[in-house]
Formats: sequence, C-alpha cells, structure tokens
Amino acid sequence: MKHFLRPGLLVAPLLGLAVAACGPNGKTDAAKPDLLSANLDTTVRPGDDFYNYANGTWFKQNPIPASESNWGIGKQVQNEIYGRLRKLNQDAAKATAAPGSTEQKIGDFWATGMDSAAINKQGLAPLQAELTRIQNISTVTGVQAAIARLQQLGVNALLGGYVQQDAKNSDKMALHLWQAGLGLPNRDYYFNKDARTANIRKEYEKHLSTMFGLLGQDAATAQASTQRVLALETKLAGASRKLEALRDPYANYNKMSLAQLDALTPGLNWKPWLAEMAFAKADTVIVGQPEFYQEASRLLRTAPLADWQAYLQWQLVHTYAPTLSQEFDQENFRFYGTVLQGATEQRPRWKRVLDAEEAALGEVLGQQFVKEYFTPETKKRYEQLTENITASFREHIGALDWMGDSTKQKALVKLAKITRKVGYPDKWKDYSSLEIKRDSYAANVMRANQWRYRYEARKLGQPVDRTEWGMTPQTYNAYYNPSNNEIVLPAAIFSIPGLVDAEADDAIIYGYAGASTIGHELTHGFDDEGSQFDEKGNLRSWWTKADRKAFDARVRGIVRQFNSYQVLDSLRINGKATAGENIADLGGIVIGLDAFKKTEQYKKGEKIGGLTPVQRYFLGYALGWQTHQRPERLAQALLTDVHSPAQYRINGPFADVPAFYEAFGVKPGDKLYRPDSARVKIW
Repeated sequence: MKHFLRPGLLVAPLLGLAVAACGPNGKTDAAKPDLLSANLDTTVRPGDDFYNYANGTWFKQNPIPASESNWGIGKQVQNEIYGRLRKLNQDAAKATAAPGSTEQKIGDFWATGMDSAAINKQGLAPLQAELTRIQNISTVTGVQAAIARLQQLGVNALLGGYVQQDAKNSDKMALHLWQAGLGLPNRDYYFNKDARTANIRKEYEKHLSTMFGLLGQDAATAQASTQRVLALETKLAGASRKLEALRDPYANYNKMSLAQLDALTPGLNWKPWLAEMAFAKADTVIVGQPEFYQEASRLLRTAPLADWQAYLQWQLVHTYAPTLSQEFDQENFRFYGTVLQGATEQRPRWKRVLDAEEAALGEVLGQQFVKEYFTPETKKRYEQLTENITASFREHIGALDWMGDSTKQKALVKLAKITRKVGYPDKWKDYSSLEIKRDSYAANVMRANQWRYRYEARKLGQPVDRTEWGMTPQTYNAYYNPSNNEIVLPAAIFSIPGLVDAEADDAIIYGYAGASTIGHELTHGFDDEGSQFDEKGNLRSWWTKADRKAFDARVRGIVRQFNSYQVLDSLRINGKATAGENIADLGGIVIGLDAFKKTEQYKKGEKIGGLTPVQRYFLGYALGWQTHQRPERLAQALLTDVHSPAQYRINGPFADVPAFYEAFGVKPGDKLYRPDSARVKIW
C-alpha cells in the first residue's frame, strides 16, 4: 500500500478521495456507531492476533468479491472514486468537445474502451502491423529494432530501460538498464519446486499455447512457439537477481560508458540501438544487473530467430490482451487473474477502462477531482499533520542511545531537507501532444504508452524536475523517493470510507494517516536502503562505521523476526526483502504515537466507543491494513512483494512496541508477546 519508490515501480491502482480528518471537537458523531468499535471481533484476544481483533467483524461482513483477489479499505475508497469518474467519462463521451480538449480525450478514450462490440469485431487487427513487423525479422539487427519499437509501445520485451536520477548524482537524469522481460511475476516462478509454483508453470505453458492459438497458429506450431518462449524466459530468469538482492543500491549501481557496455555484451552495438529507443543523448548507462545483460547479449547472438519472433509476438499480445477482443481478454484474465491471484470472474469492463485511463491520463483526472474533493483547507490540515509527525521524528533521532552525535546531526539535516508533497502537484503534466481518437481502444492505449515513453525519454540530459509527482492525487498510495529526498502523499491516501472530516478523531487520524503513511514514508529515508542516501539524494556513506554497525545489528533483528513468520503452506515472509517496509512500519508507529501524545485528545484521556485514546490510535493504524486476500494472491505476494502481508504489518511491529502491551494488557503467554530482549527498536 505505501511504497518506497524504486526502479521499475508502477504507479498504484486508481483509488479514492473521500477525505477524512479530525473535527474541531476531536470527537466522533455520537449519533453514529463508532467505526473502530464496530469493526472489532472481541472473540479474538488482542494479544493473540490484533489484525483480526481490530478488523474481524468487518472481514466477516465484507467477503472478497468473486471479481477481486483481495478486498479492503483501499478497494472501498476505489469504488467511491470509480463512481465519480464514471459520471465524468459518460458526460464527456456525450459532449461535442473541441478536438484536442481534455473533454474530447476523456470522452473518446471512454467511448472506445466501452464499445465491446467494436473491439470484438476488430479482433487482432489493431496489432496486425506490429505482428507482421515481427514476422518479417530476418537478422539479429532486426530483432534489436523490433525490441526498440516494442519498448516504446510499453511492451516488456527483454530490456528494462528507463530514465531516472543518477543515484550518485541526483542533479542528473541518467539512463538505467534493469532486468526485465519475463512473463511470470519474477525469476522464482521458473525454478521453485513447491507444488503451488510447479502448477503455475504448467498453467503458464497452457496459457502460452492458447494465446499462440488465438494468434492463428495451429496446435503444433503453437506448442513449438510455447517451448521457444519458455526456453528463452527461463534463461533470462536464471540470470535475474532475487527479490532481496534488488534492494542493495550499491550492488545494483554499475555505471559505465557505452564502450564499456559494448564490451560487457559482445556483439551488440549499443549507440545506434539506444538511438532507436529515443535515448540518443545517452553517453553513459547505469546497469542494474550486468550478468542479466551478459545473458541477454548471449541469447541475441545464439538463439534462433524463430525463438525471438515467438517471444516478441508473445510479449506484444500479452501487453495488449486486455484491449483486444473477448477471447484474448478472457484468456489473459484466466491465467493472470484466476490462476495467479484467485479471482473467479472479471471485474466490470467500465472499471477496467477507468484503470487504463488512469495510466493514460492520470493527472487530467486528478485535476478534476482535487477541485471538488480535496480543498485547500484539507490540504493545509494534512500539511500540519505532516509537520507534527516530522517534529516527533526529530525528537526520536535526538534521543537515540545507539547513534553518535556526528551521525545524529547529519540525520537531522537530512530529515529537515525532506521535501513533503501533500495532496496534489503545484504543476500539472501537459497532455496536449497526446492524441486520442475514436478509432480503436487498443490504438488509444498504444498512443498513450508511446506518449508516456517519449515524455520520460526526453528527460535524459535535462535538469531534474523536483516538482514532478510519480503518483496521481487519486492514488491510494504514497512513496519516499531517495534521489529527491522527498515524501509524496497523494490526496486519496488520507481517505476513510464512511467518514467525513468532522467524524474522525485525532487518534484515528494519527494512527491511520500519521503512522501508517506519513511516519512510514519519513522512516523510509532512514531504513536499510534509504539510509544510504544523503540529504541531497545521493548514494554515499554518511554514517560513522560504529553507528552503521549498530544500525545493521537492529536491522538483522527485524529480519530474523519476520523470517520466523510462516504464512501459507510452507511459505514464509522474506525478512531481508521486506526489511525496509518492516522498518518503516515500526518507525511510523512509534513516531506517530509520540506525535499523538501532544494532542488534546490524548491529554484528556476520554474514551470513545469504550476505547481509550491510545487504544484508538493502534486501532486507527490497523484500519489502514484492513484488507484480506485470497491464498493465490498471498502466495504471489510472498514471492514478489517487498511488503509483508497486511496481517504482519500489524501484528509484527506491534509486538515490538511497549505501549501496545500497556494499552491492551498483553502478557506472557499471549501469541504476540515478545520478551524485552527480543523486541526490535530502531527509530
């Protein structure tokens, strides 16, 4: 939910803007049932499983819909904004809008996306020119040209190229190459031997064969194409790094000249290839995983052209399947929605079109919604909350007993220089050059992908725009960007379904928004990865050796703690891969709590809904992780996500916080109880 921005991170799904905040009296409406009390499952002891104690009744009353792989507070917020977006799109589609206007683009995108009859009639036609281009490849140079073309169409074919700040020179935009090109979620799916993953591989083979059949190949040819793709992808997966290895910023920073890149990948001439990808200005490249590109180079030299043709056809149709006729869309959902994530029916088309429109025209939609749903007054309120949480963090750094004064002073400088972006951007993206028509849904998505690619590619060699946002205001998410040393808090992340401003007391807000979002993102600047970047956003060592050693010892403690959690079948949490998020969760909780202790509600100590202020604070935090998911989705997350499952984002860090024990009377013998010596304390 709350992310540490990293290479290749996609913008989160479109979510909502029903903003909640504390009212002037700091109390909930007495005429309305208390939200926190209503969610409690009192048959569960808080000291045994706080996740289900806090949210159990809500889970029972809100089962996961058939069309979803998970369900929770974020999806509720999402549904609220979906309704508003639907009305806006329907009105735009009916209007006689000026060509090139925002209304015309929104209306035409919606109209083509919703016209399933036209989409089914067009079939594969929107991709035919690209498929023919791939079929006509006759040389390795032709393979490279096709890859360059597909990159600009948003197709994840072999290369993971993007423009982002240089981690060691944050004032410069640099070209990065990251491992990419797999059809399964990550490398582990190609090699893990457990029954669940082995079955997914079998289903993936069926999926590939079906998709090639839909491309017009007979059964034998489709099976041959499937084996070609599997062979290529398995070799690429074998050269890909594991999830936890991708979190080491030094190991994934390998800057080299184009001549050095050519030497790393014999047989490839990168300068003209990069020019084909709109990166002609590149003179150096930061390669994340050199061994991956060595293997990619070897495969380009040695794999038969037929292998590459099958692979590129697959990657293209995989990317655009949701925009094509029903048979492509349904088969894509069968594997990626049902097999991988457990959903048993498609979400309504109108919601899926809105998701695609979010990717294509996100800030256009954002401008429309902040005007109505996130007023300047609300923005100011959350800016003040952010200041209060930051002040608490400042006090925590000053009081640390394991960090020396020299590092403390630098940490305080870094904290002071964190840019805090709240609600929405001061400057919006200009979509005037994006062309949207009523000819084809797939064509509109293709044009949007090309526009976004060019928008990002033009940043190479340009000054860094530190005002830009990587998420839209209507995104229920947030992030810390180490190169900008900034936290970005979209308006929607403060939303609580069913509550308006006057109904949420400070305890809820400080737990829900202050701890799980603001404090969490601030702590990312000082987690195991973010702490390696200085106040200017540069990757460099700024700690004393003794302080770094003391910090690393505490990080190892939280890694051990989360490694011990067995979640599903034989699957455990990957403590090393999730360390940054677990550190940020724990940090946000203790920082937010001390900020809350300065409020009038805490000082008065009055109960609401039978709950003390501190109990409400912890329940407010748990509200932020009020989500449950299907086993298939959970299994995928354990292999691919740097975030722990929601249950352990509550139970895990709470078990380390003394105030939690005091608030809920947790004693030895309770399942969450950890002796003092085992509790992790970092920030």
